[in-house]
Amino acid sequence: MSTISIPIPASLESFINDMIRRGIAPTKAEVVRQALARYAEDQAVEEVMQAMREVKEGKILEGDLDELARRMP
Repeated sequence: MSTISIPIPASLESFINDMIRRGIAPTKAEVVRQALARYAEDQAVEEVMQAMREVKEGKILEGDLDELARRMP
């Protein structure tokens, strides 16, 4: 596991400390890990939702990817 150091505004530090006080996470590092995990999940859901919107709009690719790859130089 690696360690990173980033500056954050006082308001976010207060938020992190509040999460610890409330028992949501035991350490500052765990608060940040949980937040990043949630962000990654949200991004994955958004990508699926975007793909679904594109399918509804008819923006889909059809065909055999192996055949397409064979045609490429």
